[in-house]
Amino acid sequence: MKHIVTAVCTGTARPFNGAELSAITKRPRESAVQVLTEGLAPDEQADRRVHGGPEMALHLYPLDHHAWWRGEIGDHPALDEPGGFGSNLAVSGLTEEMVHIGDRFRLGTALIEVSQPRQPCWKIEHRFGHKGMVARIIASGRSGWYFRVIETGEVAAGDSLERVATGAEDWSVARVFRTLVAGKATRDELAELAALATLAPKLREKASARL
Repeated sequence: MKHIVTAVCTGTARPFNGAELSAITKRPRESAVQVLTEGLAPDEQADRRVHGGPEMALHLYPLDHHAWWRGEIGDHPALDEPGGFGSNLAVSGLTEEMVHIGDRFRLGTALIEVSQPRQPCWKIEHRFGHKGMVARIIASGRSGWYFRVIETGEVAAGDSLERVATGAEDWSVARVFRTLVAGKATRDELAELAALATLAPKLREKASARL
């Protein structure tokens, strides 16, 4: 099934919280954008220790969640923006339960692969000015996820995001998030994740350390 990319969004690191910088505010691009191993060009991440890099090259936060958030926090200008949660790709009809670690998608002319859920941080709450959003993400599983880039290319708004290969069918993004971030994991689950080659190395290490 093909999903239309409503917008391709990039950002620059700007003052966010005093002296701290963030590029969580992503704006739609009007023309085609290069999809490179490190992500979209141009796109920035302020803190490269926890954002960006090959395992977090592209972020997708489902557009479907924006309506749910209106019910939780009321109207907010960022909810009208396709990249309001720091998402690079604005896509409807695709959520965490529907995609698996290792799923491959054709994005424009690029080939990308699901690598890990997004782990929420305080910057989301600061961006929206609402406390408790991280807890709501953990409770609801509305985490979004990251892709790594298998084949570079380019993408523009109006292009398609089409799944071309299914990865670990037992490990949806939602289940990985519940297991490693939101809940208690069994030893068998942790062992499976530690051995899941398409899961981002940092999360494999996290699973292994909890065994």
